[in-house]
Amino acid sequence: MMSERSPDDMLPPRKRVNIYDVAKYAKVSTKTVSKVVNHQPEVSQKTRARVLDAVVSLGYKPNLQARHLASERPTMLALFCDEPAAGSGYIGRLQTGALSFCHQEGFHLVVECVPSGVDSTEHVKRLVAGSCLAGAILTPPLCDDQNLIDILEDAEAPVARISPSQSGLSHIDVDIDNFKAAYEMTNYLIGLGHRRIAIVRGATGHADAGRRYDGYLAALSDAGLSVEENLQVQGNYTYKSGFDAGNDLLSLPRRPTAIFACNDDMAAGVVAVSLKFNLAVPHDLSVAGFDDGWFSRAVWPRLTKCRQPVSGMAAAAAAALTSDAVTQVNKNSICLPHRIVVRGTTASPLRAAD
Repeated sequence: MMSERSPDDMLPPRKRVNIYDVAKYAKVSTKTVSKVVNHQPEVSQKTRARVLDAVVSLGYKPNLQARHLASERPTMLALFCDEPAAGSGYIGRLQTGALSFCHQEGFHLVVECVPSGVDSTEHVKRLVAGSCLAGAILTPPLCDDQNLIDILEDAEAPVARISPSQSGLSHIDVDIDNFKAAYEMTNYLIGLGHRRIAIVRGATGHADAGRRYDGYLAALSDAGLSVEENLQVQGNYTYKSGFDAGNDLLSLPRRPTAIFACNDDMAAGVVAVSLKFNLAVPHDLSVAGFDDGWFSRAVWPRLTKCRQPVSGMAAAAAAALTSDAVTQVNKNSICLPHRIVVRGTTASPLRAAD
């Protein structure tokens, strides 16, 4: 025998009401809704009554973590990136650093892809509304996405940014001194005797790419060397872009004697394309990278590069977010050390540049 179904059973499932719906209905901020739901003070009786009316009218049911926010410490961190996770790449190493910290300290990590240039406002709002975050880590270029930052701040989620373009007054900023690192690498190549030093620039929209380029220019200027436009090629932090850039540079009538690529993936592409031109690295061409990716260990000779502690940057961001001090609204900039690592892809040029 078939059981009878009520008319309501045949209706399509309704969208789950979230904190943003309640705030809109009550004409208050999500922070106010959070305070009312969690029985926190500093809300007038009139406003509290309006919010509770909205909760009942809409059938809002906060999740378990949200209901106990006042008495239980959140244990979830979110890492936002603009590209799918790649275990061997920059984002993958950031994940590794954050995961390592979370496993040691009893936190959980959720990784969310938010493509840059795409309006993901509603998606992020649903994610934040359905969880109680101890904090969020924003990777480049999302670290400069003010809309995303506003959503997280509205939900009272502390924010840590990896390599932002500018320091924030109420954010945790984690970075290295990209300008100084690129200056030191370029100066190292100058010290070997190179005078025609090319650069494969990092992806546009990434603040760290701009700082590395500026460091390169400053080192050339301080050494009294001319800045040649044809020795500056745009890359996008991928192996292919390094291969293509290297092909362009090595096809020049007066090719460079050294190429500084602004990450290891691009540097590996340059080393690979040098074979097309029958150039021996480092005797005919010196190549330097930046980062600490697996490409730097996969190419031969081993890659000279500026090492930045990518995993350590994410771990430092996670540690700062979960510190008791993060509850205070203050500027907290963390600058981790870099190091020039000299290996087999750089040497003095066989002859002075023309």
